[in-house]
Amino acid sequence: MANQYRNLPKQGGTPRQISEVVNNILEGKINSTGEFTIPSGTTELTVTDRRASVNSIILLVAIGGDGSHNHPWIKTRSNGSFVVGSANNGHPHDFGYVIIG
Repeated sequence: MANQYRNLPKQGGTPRQISEVVNNILEGKINSTGEFTIPSGTTELTVTDRRASVNSIILLVAIGGDGSHNHPWIKTRSNGSFVVGSANNGHPHDFGYVIIG
């Protein structure tokens, strides 16, 4: 699920649109975040996100508790998706991510 912050048109934008986008970026409101759930009993999960690429750095954070027992890691990256590995502790857990690059 992508955030819904304003995107600029490919050909540019008005000074007001550009100012809004730049100010949002400076406040940390960027369109590079998402969330997923690792279901119980899962050791591998593919997350589809068009912003991901083979060169992306993907950072994970547990949401709603201590997700360290799942020991999630990024197994592979490809254009349009990435695969998360999990230790499969038998409990589902929610994670957020940031894609850089």
